[in-house]
Amino acid sequence: MPAKPAALLSRIGAVLAALVVLCLSVSGALAVEAVRVTPERPALDLTRIIERYRSQGDVIQISTAPGPDGIVRRIAVKARESGSRPEWIVFALTNPGDEQIDRLLVAPHYKLVGSGVVWPDLGSNRIAAITASQGMKPEREDSPDADVFAITLDPGATVTFIAELTSDRLPQVLLLDPETYKAKTNGLTLYKGIILGICGLLALFLTIVFVVKGAVIFPAAAALAWAVLAWACIDFGFIQRLFPFTIGADAIYRAGAETVLAATLLVFLFAYLNLNRWHVRYSHVTAIWLVFLGALVGLAVIDPPVASGVARISIAAIAAIGFVLVLNLAMHGYDRAVMLIPTWTLLLAWVGAAAMAVTGYLNKDIVPAVLIGGLVLVVMLIGFTVLQHAFAGGAIAQGLVSDTERRALALAGSGDVVFDWDVQTDRIAVSPELEQQLGLKRDALSGGAADWLALMHPLDRDRYRVTLDSILEQRRGRINLDFRLRSARGHYVWQRLKARPVVGSDGEVIRIVGTLADITDSKTAEERLLQDSIHDRLTGLPNRQLLVDRLNTAILLARRDEAVRPTVVVIDIDRFRTINEEAGPAAGDAVLQMVARRLARLLKPQDTLARLGGDEFAVVLFSEPELEAIRAFTEQVRAVLGTPAPLGELEAYLTGSIGIALYDPSVRSGAEEMLANAEIAATWAKRQGGDQVEAFRPMMRNERSVPLALGADLRGALERGEIKLFFHPIVRLEDRTVAGFETILRWDHPRQGRLAYEDFREIASANGLLGELFLFAVERGARELAAWQDALDVDPPLFATVALTGVHVLRADLLAQLRNLVERSGVKPGTLLIELSERHLQEDPEFMLRTLPRLRETGVGLCLSRFGSSQSPLTSLQHADIDLVKVDSSLVKARGMPARVAILRSIAAFAHDLGAEICAEGAEDESDSVELAQLGFDFAQGSVFGDPMSAYDARRLVGSTQEAA
Repeated sequence: MPAKPAALLSRIGAVLAALVVLCLSVSGALAVEAVRVTPERPALDLTRIIERYRSQGDVIQISTAPGPDGIVRRIAVKARESGSRPEWIVFALTNPGDEQIDRLLVAPHYKLVGSGVVWPDLGSNRIAAITASQGMKPEREDSPDADVFAITLDPGATVTFIAELTSDRLPQVLLLDPETYKAKTNGLTLYKGIILGICGLLALFLTIVFVVKGAVIFPAAAALAWAVLAWACIDFGFIQRLFPFTIGADAIYRAGAETVLAATLLVFLFAYLNLNRWHVRYSHVTAIWLVFLGALVGLAVIDPPVASGVARISIAAIAAIGFVLVLNLAMHGYDRAVMLIPTWTLLLAWVGAAAMAVTGYLNKDIVPAVLIGGLVLVVMLIGFTVLQHAFAGGAIAQGLVSDTERRALALAGSGDVVFDWDVQTDRIAVSPELEQQLGLKRDALSGGAADWLALMHPLDRDRYRVTLDSILEQRRGRINLDFRLRSARGHYVWQRLKARPVVGSDGEVIRIVGTLADITDSKTAEERLLQDSIHDRLTGLPNRQLLVDRLNTAILLARRDEAVRPTVVVIDIDRFRTINEEAGPAAGDAVLQMVARRLARLLKPQDTLARLGGDEFAVVLFSEPELEAIRAFTEQVRAVLGTPAPLGELEAYLTGSIGIALYDPSVRSGAEEMLANAEIAATWAKRQGGDQVEAFRPMMRNERSVPLALGADLRGALERGEIKLFFHPIVRLEDRTVAGFETILRWDHPRQGRLAYEDFREIASANGLLGELFLFAVERGARELAAWQDALDVDPPLFATVALTGVHVLRADLLAQLRNLVERSGVKPGTLLIELSERHLQEDPEFMLRTLPRLRETGVGLCLSRFGSSQSPLTSLQHADIDLVKVDSSLVKARGMPARVAILRSIAAFAHDLGAEICAEGAEDESDSVELAQLGFDFAQGSVFGDPMSAYDARRLVGSTQEAA
């Protein structure tokens, strides 16, 4: 007996367990409310009426809607796949009438409206199956665009429908009368066909135009049209009808089509606006964007919603950015952009409407079809815009001109004058522009070929006559003749005749036709270049090349005639650089011109005076073969140079070092060798103290090799570490602390000892080493200055000046190297000052005014040195943005000058007014320092504060003065 109750309890527990499992696996629902379906309501939107459920298992239990008898029943529906947990929708329909009602339940596969921007809904199938609580089972009907089920409602029946979904999204559910659905489908099919036809024809037309025209904007526009056509075919379901897709494949195609649409729109914008001509960054951004969109096409295969969402955002971004670019370029007068404004405005409006549709603000059924039609309209306008721009030039722009018309257009564009000589009537016809250019009356040049001789330059008449006669005789060839025609004002105008003969049927020349071009400017430039190539530009004297040529001629005559003995005399003006530095280059040029005039008066017609360069002149003395006469000539030269040369209110007394090279028939020397011998002799005379006359002797050549050897040594001095940088202190007068240093170059030569920069500056210039020495001083000075600034945190920071070796070294490559040195050194901006003298500003003012801003861009400051040493000291400051002005020591030490104090005070005040600080050079004692401080000077340097010192001593000096302060 006890075993039976135990077995009963076991069965009860099993039943309870089964009920628990059933409760966990089966979802229940309350009864639904039935929707009345009558013949008068052919279309019902059930989207908001249906109830959605998600089951916990593969079975769902639903309470049906109450029937006519008021009884609520429960039915259970099992999913098609066991173990799945699909979503369900439930709705109930009632037929209150006496007749059977047939309806179609339609769930669209894809609906643009409300699909979303981020992770949009691209779903295909929506409903897997429908189960009815009673009556006939709903039958699926074939449709590529929607899930369609035929539903039959018996009279007075209330039927509850349970539909298993294949997607968690169901954009719309419609209940339509079959005839209504058919009419709606037919209407949309007709509309879609019209749109696809227009778009296809447009794409085909633009492709044909691209093949014919070949401009880059046509393939871009055609690609955009094909992309819109593909997108429309997929959205309208046309592709699906031709090529049935597998489930979910249409989402991939939709995402890919939208990505390609974005890419082609971007390509069209770039190509039409020709963005690469405006900035290279446009090309870079477009290329990166296209690569990104290309990657999206691959992503569409893996995750279509993500790719579609990014593509939609890209289309909106391209439309917005493109609108900004179009407006910006249109405001700059770019005609393409102006023509694109209406079309792109419409595109921007279309993007706004599409955004409202996908986000659900525009939710009418007609919206998707209207949007695609609007996009086709935009592409059509783009096509019209492209065609209007491409063919805006008429027949000429379309290349429909004949070869003759093209030649006529080219001739009109060149500005040349037509020349036509009718040989049979002997009448020349030219364009009236030539007569206007010469200031002649109309038809003044319309006459016979011989009539032109009266207007032609006498030296050109024979060539003109011979050339025309030769063409007439040979009956072939081309004329390329330059000649001069006299204008009404008397001056001559160069013309270039290019013509060819026209031969008649009898073999004789009947016409000569060609063009005349004004070449006066090119001929003038050619003559100027020829003049400059053999003459000195400043004095107008022959240069070295012409002198050598004439000396060669004289030597050839001397070899034929023993009575001819040419002599070369080289005159090197002593201490001419002092005049340039103290009086300025303009005064130096005036002195050279005066010396040239004075020396020219000493010569006879067969002699030649030339300027070799700088302050060096040479004479080929052909008229005086005797030695005594040559000596007398050199004395005359010394006397001429000794005559005072006026320099404003001052006078300059010149002397010259004169070298003589005599012709020796036994040596057979050439012109170059004789000139070099005379230069060696002049150099020898200069070394003797100047104002000397020396005749060349062979032993002088050994002495001349010393500067050459020194130049060779200088080339390796930097690598061997022989060039040193010394520092001359600059002291702040207010508190007597070291404010900065002037850098000075020294050469520790292994044989000649320490050389000052002035001793090897000319050698460095002759060997092209000034730029390297300047960069060396900048690099070493900046490195020391940065170390001082790091060690001493003072305000204002220490500064250093580096002297500019010459304005000609300020090339673009040197400025770039200077910038790199300053940036790498780490000096504070503006504390490394490039020191230039007033002579630099006056040598080439225009060049310096262009170069100084570029010099400042390298991060350096500017210091004007030797201020007050020229004739116009105050004018230099008005044309340059100077940080520091250093007054020349000659002005500081000129204690005998009555207005010295007033001048110094004025210079200091003037410099301060221009925003520059003022420093005095040559302070020798404490009284100088006190006086300069009272006159308003900020800094001073000189022997009272210390001589130039090494970097190590400079560091100690900086540390000691800062500690004392």
